[in-house]
Amino acid sequence: MVQLSVIIVNYNVKHFIEQCLHSVFNAAKLCSCEVFVVDNNSVDGSNELIKEKFPQVKLIENKENVGFSKANNQALQLSKGKYVLLLNPDTVVEEDTFQKVIAFMDAHPEAGGLGVKMLDGKGVFLPESKRGLPTPAVAFYKVFGLSALFPKSKVFGKYHLGFLDKDKIHEVDVLSGAFMLMRKETLDKVGLLDEAFFMYGEDIDLSYRIVKGGYKNYYFPETRIIHYKGESTKKSSVNYVFVFYKAMVIFARKHFSQRNAKTFSFLINFAIYLRAFMAVSFRFLKAILVPAIDFVLILSGMLVMKYFYEKNVVFKEGGNYSEQLVNIAFPAYVVIWQLLVFLSGGYDKPVRLYRIFRGLLVGTGLILIIYSLLPEAYRFSRALILLGSLWALISYFASRIALHLLGARGFNLKTDKTKNILIVGSEEEFERVNKLVKLSNVRPDFIGWVGTNGQSDKHTAYSGDIKNLDEIITIYTIDEVIFCAKDLPSQSIIDYMLQLVSLNIDFKIAPPESLSIIGSNSIDTAGDLYVIDTNSVKKSHNKRKKRILDIGISITILAFSPLIVLFQKRKLNFIANLFLVLLGFKTWVGYGKSLQKELPKIKPSVLSPADKIREKQLSSDTIKKLNLVYSKDYKIENDLSILFHCFNLLGN
Repeated sequence: MVQLSVIIVNYNVKHFIEQCLHSVFNAAKLCSCEVFVVDNNSVDGSNELIKEKFPQVKLIENKENVGFSKANNQALQLSKGKYVLLLNPDTVVEEDTFQKVIAFMDAHPEAGGLGVKMLDGKGVFLPESKRGLPTPAVAFYKVFGLSALFPKSKVFGKYHLGFLDKDKIHEVDVLSGAFMLMRKETLDKVGLLDEAFFMYGEDIDLSYRIVKGGYKNYYFPETRIIHYKGESTKKSSVNYVFVFYKAMVIFARKHFSQRNAKTFSFLINFAIYLRAFMAVSFRFLKAILVPAIDFVLILSGMLVMKYFYEKNVVFKEGGNYSEQLVNIAFPAYVVIWQLLVFLSGGYDKPVRLYRIFRGLLVGTGLILIIYSLLPEAYRFSRALILLGSLWALISYFASRIALHLLGARGFNLKTDKTKNILIVGSEEEFERVNKLVKLSNVRPDFIGWVGTNGQSDKHTAYSGDIKNLDEIITIYTIDEVIFCAKDLPSQSIIDYMLQLVSLNIDFKIAPPESLSIIGSNSIDTAGDLYVIDTNSVKKSHNKRKKRILDIGISITILAFSPLIVLFQKRKLNFIANLFLVLLGFKTWVGYGKSLQKELPKIKPSVLSPADKIREKQLSSDTIKKLNLVYSKDYKIENDLSILFHCFNLLGN
C-alpha cells in the first residue's frame, strides 16, 4: 500500500524543482511513496530535466497553464496514497519529514490536515507556517497593517497566529499550500481543491472545508522545510494585489453569510484599489526620484553660474542673457545630458561613475554640435555649456557619493562587490561546485573549503572541518556558505542554518550533479540562482542596446521609407509599425505573437526568431524554444540577421 502521494505543481522553476526532488526522494526512502509532478506548460526545460534525472516521477505535462488548483486535482484523482502532500517546488524537506508527519497523522485520527515549520533561505521562521481564518475582522487587521504592528496580539495577530509558540504543536485553521499534508479519506469527504481559485486562496478554502468536515488541522513543528519563495513574493506588484485579494473575495462569497460576505467584499475591494494605487505610485516615485533630483540640482547650479557669469564676465556694464532663451536652452541641455547618461548606463544599478562620465561627455559633444548648427540669434555661450557640463559632473558624482555613504540600495560605489564564500562538502564536491561558482556571474574574493569527514588539510583551499564552521566563518569574514547536498543531509543543512542565523550570512545549496546552486535571502525575493552566466535580454545594458538599435533602424527605415514600402506585403501596417517602434510602443524583434509570460518581459514585437525560418511549419513548442534561446542569449547581430532575412515582413 502506498503511504504517501507527493504532488508538486511546476511552472518554469527548473532549478528549484531539481533541488526539491532530490530532497523528496531522500525523504521517501523511509516510507512507501509515489511522486507526481504536474507541469503547467513550462518552457525552461523542466520536463526534460525531470525525465532525465528523476524517471520515477509520474509526470503530467499540461499544454497550457491550468492554474494551481486544477493541476493539483489532476494528480489527486490519480493518487493512491493513504495521505497526500501538496508541496511547492521551491522547497527542501528533511530526510525524516515524511516519516514524522505520517506517524503523527496515524496517531491522531481526528487530523485531516497538517502543516510544518517553514524557514526561509536564511533560516528565519516564516509566519505563514500557521494561519488563522481570514474573517472580515482578521482581514481588516491584516489589510491595514495592525497584524504587522501587533503580531503577538490575540486580537490583531490572528492572521499568522503570532501568539502561538512556533516550537509547539497547535491546532490551526489554515494550512499553507507550500506544504499541505492531508488524509485521503478527508479529501474524499470534503472534496478536492476548488478550481475557481486559479492561484492563491485555494489552501484557505480547502483548510476551512476540512474543519467544516469534522476534522482538525495541525501545525507540526517537529520537522522543518526550507521554503525559498512564498505568497509574499512580488507583494509590491499590482498583479499580485489583484489576484490575491480577489481570491479572498471568492472565499468570502463561498463561505460567509451574505451580509458578512458583502462587508468582506467591500473591505477587500477597497484594499485592492488602495494597494494598487500605492504600488503604482511607489513605483513611479521610485523611478523618477533620483532623475528629478539630478534635474533640479543641475538646472539650479547652471542658473547660479549664469548669474555670476553675466555679472562678472559678459555684462560687466549691465545687461543679461535673454530669459526666454535661457528658460528653453538650460532645461534642454539638462534633458540631453540626462538622456545620454541614461543611455550610457548611468542610471543602472549598481551605479558606476564612469558610465555617468561617459554619458555627460557624449551629451556635451551632442549639445555643442546642435549649438553650432543653430542660427546666431539662438546661440549665447559655449562657455556656459562647458561650465554646465562640469557642474553636472560634480553634481552627479557628489549625489552618488552621498547616496553611497547613506547606504542607499543600488548606490554602492565599490567597483566589484566581491564575496567570501565557503563550500561545505567533500573534496570532490568542492572542486565541482568551485568550478560552477567561477563560471557563474559571481566574483568571489575568497573561496574556502570546509570538509565534512575530517579530510586532509593539504588542499590549498582547505579552511577547516565542519565542526568548527562558526569559527571559520568569523575568521575568514564569510559572506555566503554553500552546502553540498550530496555530502550533507537536508536535516543537517537546516540545523547549521539555524545555528548560524545570528551571523547574518547567506546560504545556498548545491544539489548533486547539478549545474545550479540555489538560495534566497528572504521570503520576499524570488531566489538567488548561480548558473553559468547567460546574456539575458532583460539585463539593463541589453535593454538599452535594444532600444538604441530600434531607434537607429527606425530612423534609417524612415529615411528610405518611400523605397522600402514598395517591398512590404502589408504597407499600412508597415507605416504603423515604424512609428510604434520609434515611439517605444513596439520593438522590431522579440517574441512575435507568442505570448510567453514566463520569459523576460519586452515590448510587443514585429518579428520573432521563428520568422527567420518561416518556410518551415514550426510547432508551438519549437517556437517557444526559439524564443527562450533568444531571451537567454541576446545579441544585436541576431536582431540584425532576423531583420535582414525578414525585410519584407516589417508590416506584420
